[in-house]
Amino acid sequence: MGPPRLGCGAAILDGAGRMLLARRLSEPEAGCYGLLGGKIEPGEAARDAILREIAEEIGVRLELQGFLCAVDLILPGGIHWVSVVERARIASGTPEIREPDKLADLGWFARDALPQPLTQAAIAAVKALDG
Repeated sequence: MGPPRLGCGAAILDGAGRMLLARRLSEPEAGCYGLLGGKIEPGEAARDAILREIAEEIGVRLELQGFLCAVDLILPGGIHWVSVVERARIASGTPEIREPDKLADLGWFARDALPQPLTQAAIAAVKALDG
């Protein structure tokens, strides 16, 4: 097993408390609905990575509202991800998939009616939001 990879994500909520989720088309966790986010590049701050990744994936600018949780994901085959998740809201723009090879089925979901299956990061974010 190599060193952990560093990831980031955002639990993006609207005014009604719904979460913005997308179905992943690539591994890890292909086919699961999850938070938007991605990889932290060397020398990049986690918060900057979140803002960059979300802009690339769905074309919006976020307002980050603080640390929500960390996700420690160890997958079969020795792949290990540690991801920082921030709570966020959309500051400007309309979310639309800009990376159709990676994401599908982007939508707002009430926390009591989330699509299944969820990624481990989405599960951890929901637990952290529900306290």
